[in-house]
Amino acid sequence: MAKNIELIAAYFTLAGDVYPFGPTQISPFAFRDRVEAAARVGWKGIGMIPDDVETTAAKIGYSEMKRILAANDIKYFELEFLVDWYLDGPRRKKSDEIRRKLLAIAETFGARNIKVGPGLGEDVRNPRPEELVPDIPRMQAAFADLCRDAAKHGTAIVLEIMPFGNVRTIEDGRAIVEGANQPNGFLLLDIWHMARGGIHYSKISEISQRFIGSIELDDADNDVVGSLWDDTIHRRRLPGEGELQPRPFIHAVQAAGYLGPWGVEILSETFRKLPLIDMAERSFKATMAQFQF
Repeated sequence: MAKNIELIAAYFTLAGDVYPFGPTQISPFAFRDRVEAAARVGWKGIGMIPDDVETTAAKIGYSEMKRILAANDIKYFELEFLVDWYLDGPRRKKSDEIRRKLLAIAETFGARNIKVGPGLGEDVRNPRPEELVPDIPRMQAAFADLCRDAAKHGTAIVLEIMPFGNVRTIEDGRAIVEGANQPNGFLLLDIWHMARGGIHYSKISEISQRFIGSIELDDADNDVVGSLWDDTIHRRRLPGEGELQPRPFIHAVQAAGYLGPWGVEILSETFRKLPLIDMAERSFKATMAQFQF
C-alpha cells in the first residue's frame, strides 16, 4: 500500500497546451483553477515557471496567490528552469536575469527548490559535440555559488541529469554536486532521463541519500520517436502506461533512502490537450498506483 506518499505536479503536468521552450510557456488555465484541481484529487505540491508566476501576479497579486495555495493545503512549491548558469558571455547574462527572478519568487513563496539543467547547447535538438563535454571543475564552482546564492533566499538547487545535455551520467552529476558540497545542493532524478540515458536504476544506490533532492516520475514507450528532445517534450506517458518500469525505479529510490515528496512530469502532445481536471485526476491516480506494491 502507498503510505505517506505525497505528489508534486511539475509545472507542465497541469499547465495545459504548452511545453518547454515552446512559442509560449504560459498556461492558458487560471492559477486558481490549477491549484484547486490539483488539491481536489490529492496533489500536495505544484511547480511553476517565472513567466507564469509573473503573469499571474500581474492579474491577482502575490498575496492572493499565496492565499490560494494555503487555502488548498498545497505544501510544496517548486520552480524551474535555469540553464547556462555556469557559462560566461551573453548566455550567462540572460541566465543571471532569470536567476534573479527565480530566487526572488522562491523567497516570496518559500519554494522547496529550483530546478537547474545541465549544459543543453545553443540548439538542444542538435548540440555541438564540444557542448556535451562537461567542465566539471567549472561547473562545481558555479553550482556552489548558485547554491550559496539560493541559501540567502531560503531555497535549494537541484541539478537534473539529462541524456541530451552535458551531464548525462550519475558519475558526472555526483562529481558536480558532491564537489560543490553545499547543504542545499542536490541531484534531480527523472525516470525518463535515466531510462533514455541508459542508466540502470541500480546505479541510484551509488548516490548518497544526502545528495538526492528531487525525483520525477513519468513513463514512455520503448522506442524514441524523433530526437530525444522531441521525444521528451511530446511523447511521455503516464506512469504505468509505458515501458520504463516505474515501480523498480521507485524501489531503487526508496532503497537509497529518499523520503521526500515525488514529482510527476508529464509532457505529452495528447495529454496536454485534455481538460484540466482530467489531467489532474489521471496523472495523480496513475502515479499513486505505482506505489501499490
